[in-house]
Amino acid sequence: MIPGISRRHCLVSLTAGPTAWLAMPGVAHAGGQVEEPLIDSVRTALSSAIANHAPPEPDFPSTEARLHYLRWLGTMSDRLRRRKPDWEVRRDFLQTVWYESKRAGLDESLVLGLIQVESAFRKFAVSSVGARGYMQVMPFWTRLIGDGDPGKLFHMQTNLRFGCVILRHYMDRERGDLYMALGRYNGSRGRAPYPNAVFAAQRNWLFAAG
Repeated sequence: MIPGISRRHCLVSLTAGPTAWLAMPGVAHAGGQVEEPLIDSVRTALSSAIANHAPPEPDFPSTEARLHYLRWLGTMSDRLRRRKPDWEVRRDFLQTVWYESKRAGLDESLVLGLIQVESAFRKFAVSSVGARGYMQVMPFWTRLIGDGDPGKLFHMQTNLRFGCVILRHYMDRERGDLYMALGRYNGSRGRAPYPNAVFAAQRNWLFAAG
């Protein structure tokens, strides 16, 4: 079981098998995922992964696991304070990042790094190709695996849910190759600038448990 989330909500596998573009406030300049055909089994798995809209309340198997989360929350909150000054907004955002990252089997520092590069932590960011929100999700995903309403991509949990599920899907497609999965996420598969930018940003969000 992944700490912080119950087993039945874990997304283990969905298939068988710095930042010049962030200069303008309110606009994201990252690329976007390329729409690709999905076989029925993958579409069904992704749709199921998106569908559960339970509140992002972590469930801890032990006191130590909860204390670890609280230490992480405090540390990340301090680092995020400049970008999100309001404590409650910051707490809700970080709790949701934690929940959705764990649910999708992703490292939360990776997700935070990706958000930094994609949207600079701006909830309503829109890229030149139409990608939306924190994780810059392309609207076509709501048609492929959601309810068809791209406006919901500006909802915090919905955007983080889609983004984490999509990145997990790409990691499965690339057989665990994170470099290639990040390129696919950005629509720049095989090119170095985007994965390198995410890896560099990820270092800002690493957490030493000790």
